[in-house]
Amino acid sequence: MALETWLVYLVAALLLSLTPGPNGLLALTSGALYGVRKTLLTVLGGACGFVIIIGLSMAGVGALLQASAKVLVVLKWLGAAYLVWLGWQVWHAPAPNLSASTTAPAPNGRMLYRQGFLAAVSNPKALLFFGAFLSQFVDPHRNLLLQFLIMAFTFIAIEIMTEVFLATVAQRVRVWLTRWGRRFNQVCGGLFAAIGISLPFSQ
Repeated sequence: MALETWLVYLVAALLLSLTPGPNGLLALTSGALYGVRKTLLTVLGGACGFVIIIGLSMAGVGALLQASAKVLVVLKWLGAAYLVWLGWQVWHAPAPNLSASTTAPAPNGRMLYRQGFLAAVSNPKALLFFGAFLSQFVDPHRNLLLQFLIMAFTFIAIEIMTEVFLATVAQRVRVWLTRWGRRFNQVCGGLFAAIGISLPFSQ
C-alpha cells in the first residue's frame, strides 16, 4: 500500500472512530461502571468484531450489500434489535454504588467481550463504511493479505485508543455517578435504543 493511500485511509478511519457510535458509547458506559481494566475486554471484543468486518469486506461483502437491498435491510434490523435490547439492559441496570476507590461488580469477562464484539459486528455504519471504501484503498497488484493487515491494524489501533480514552474519562467521574448513576444508566440506555431504532431508517 502506497504511503499516500495509507494516509487517506488513516484520516477516514480516524473520522469513523470519532463519530458517536455503539462501541464508543459502550466503552463510556463500561468505563464508568466497571473501570478501565474491565472495559479493555469490551474494547478487545469490539476490535475483533471490526477485524471480521474488514475481512468480510475484503472478501466481497461490500459488493453483496450494494447488489442486494434486502441483505442490507436484514443487517440493519438485526443490528437495531441488538442495540435496543442492549439499551433495555443498561436502562434497567441498578445505579452503581461507586467511590473513588471502588468500581461496580462487573459481568464475567466473556460477557464483556461479547458485548463489544456484537456491538461492532451488528453496526451497519461500520459495514457500510468498510464495504463502500475499502475497495478504493486496495491495490489488486499488491499482496492482498498484507494490505488487509495494514488496514485492519490501522483502524483497530485508532479504535482502541479512542475507546480507552472514553473509558478513562468515564472512570474518573464515577464518584459523581454515586448520586446520578441511575439517571446515567437511563441516558446511556436511551442512547443505545435511539441508535438502534434509527438504524433501519438510515440511508
